[in-house]
Amino acid sequence: MYYRKLGNTGLEVSEISFGTIPILQGSIPVLPAYFNLDDDEALAVMMHAYQLGCNLYDTAIVPEYGDAEIKLGKFAARVGRENIIISDKARFFGGSEIYQAVETSCENLGMTPDLYFVHQVDASHEDEVFGRGGALDALAELKAEGKIRFVGIATHYYEILLRGAQDQRVDVLQGSGNLLERGMLDRIRQETLFRGKGFLVNKVYAAGLLPARFPVQTLIGFALDYPVSSVLVGLGTKEQVDAAMGWDARTQTPVLPTFEEVLTVLEKEYFPIPCDRCQRCVCPHGTEIHTLFRQYQYFHLGKEYWALKKLGLGIAESARHCRECTAMPCMDACPRRLRISQEMQKLEQLVSEYAKD
Repeated sequence: MYYRKLGNTGLEVSEISFGTIPILQGSIPVLPAYFNLDDDEALAVMMHAYQLGCNLYDTAIVPEYGDAEIKLGKFAARVGRENIIISDKARFFGGSEIYQAVETSCENLGMTPDLYFVHQVDASHEDEVFGRGGALDALAELKAEGKIRFVGIATHYYEILLRGAQDQRVDVLQGSGNLLERGMLDRIRQETLFRGKGFLVNKVYAAGLLPARFPVQTLIGFALDYPVSSVLVGLGTKEQVDAAMGWDARTQTPVLPTFEEVLTVLEKEYFPIPCDRCQRCVCPHGTEIHTLFRQYQYFHLGKEYWALKKLGLGIAESARHCRECTAMPCMDACPRRLRISQEMQKLEQLVSEYAKD
C-alpha cells in the first residue's frame, strides 16, 4: 500500500480506502442484497484491509448506513484509535441538524471522527449548506470544539465541489468518478483550486457494475491517475479486499483505456450514450441531463429496476421540454456534441416500453 497527503490536513492516507456500506446489517436501502455481515464478520474484513495497509475507513451516520458506524467504532477500538483515520458523514444541511448528527456519530463510534462530511449536497440545498448558520458553519464550530478534526463536503456535482474548493472552512472533498463517468474528474484535474484540499473519490466501480467488464486494478488505477488523495471502495469480503488492495500500484501499473475504448467494450452489450458526465450541459428547464444519461447506462449495465424507477420520475416532461426548446444551450456546451434532444426521446421511449410490460 502507498500513501498520499490529504490536502493540507497534515494526514497521510492509504491510496485505497475502505467503504463500509457492504459491512452493515439490516434493512437499509443502500445495502447490496448479497451482503449482511454480523459484527465478527465485519471486523474480520476490516482487519484484513488494515493488514494490507489501509488506514482510512469511511462510514455514515445510523440509520443511513445501518450499523456500519457502530461496527467501525468497535474496529477502531480493537486496532487502536490512533492507527486509523475515520471519515464520517450525514445528510443534514442545516446547522443545528448536522451539529446533532456529529454528536450522535461520536456516541455511535465511541470516539470522535477525523473527517466529517455534509453528505450528498445538491443544488436545492447548496445555499443552506454554505450559508450563514448552515451545515458548514456548524462543522467549523465542531472542529473548533475538537469534536471533529476536519470539515468536508460530499457531492456528485462539480459546481458544488468547486464552491467547496474555494471555501476556507472546507478541508476535504468527496466526489465521484470512474472509467465511464470521468468528465468531472477531468475538470478537477484542470482546476488548480482543488490542489489544497484533500479529495476522496467514490463510485469507482459505478455501483458495482464495472468490475464485470474491466479489471479492478484498471478501475482503481484509473482513479489514482488523477490528483486525488484516496480511492474509496465499498468492500464486503476478504476476496474483495484482496482484489482492491492486494496488488502493487507502482509495479503492476494497469493500462488505462480511453473513453472511446471504454465505449467500445460496452458496445458489445448495448448502444451506450457517449456522455462522460462532465456536467457542462446545463438545462434552462432544470433537467439534469447527465444524470438521466447515467440511468440509461446503468439500466443496460444491470440495474434495470433502480434505473427505470429514477428515469420514470419526470422523463416525459423533460423530453417534452427538449422537443420544444429552440435554443438548446446544452448542446452548445457539450464537448462531445451529443444530440441531446434525440437521446432524451430515446430515454422516454425506454420508459414507455417498460411501462407496457
